[in-house]
Amino acid sequence: MIPFQEEPISMKTVDYIKMGLETSRSLITGLLDDMKDAPLTAPTSKGGNHPLWILGHLTFSEANIMYCYVEGKPNPLESWQETFAGGSDPVADPQAYPSWEEVRTKWDEVTAHTMEVLATLSDDDLDRPSHNCPPERQDFFGTIGQCFLVATMHRTMHYGQVADARRMAGRPPLFV
Repeated sequence: MIPFQEEPISMKTVDYIKMGLETSRSLITGLLDDMKDAPLTAPTSKGGNHPLWILGHLTFSEANIMYCYVEGKPNPLESWQETFAGGSDPVADPQAYPSWEEVRTKWDEVTAHTMEVLATLSDDDLDRPSHNCPPERQDFFGTIGQCFLVATMHRTMHYGQVADARRMAGRPPLFV
């Protein structure tokens, strides 16, 4: 039972976004780190997105969202586009990818940058239009707030794929 509080807790939208980003990062990173020793394990017997590709894809995509759409700057990971952008095909060749350590370090840098950018925003800023958003992506990335929503949800979209890869590697569920 939740104890009665005299003063209601007041959260702003940016506080909810921060909580969502922190929670989704914690969940997906825990699963990904557990697959460091089996990074190319496909989530199904018919293939799919393996943990190394997912880690790189999330890192590249979030950098693209924050730098390009939110800040109007070039993606510092643009060289990863062919390997990790949406629509790229995961392969089971470790030579096709940067090392796990490199990608994991970039993940930490990009997600820290996301939180730094969020810390500069007010709730009113979330309604501002994004930068460099292709017309066909306006429904997802048209405002700063939409960009942060997609960043939060994108992590959880791939969570199940990593969980399935863990099961294919013979590991029990981490969170039950």
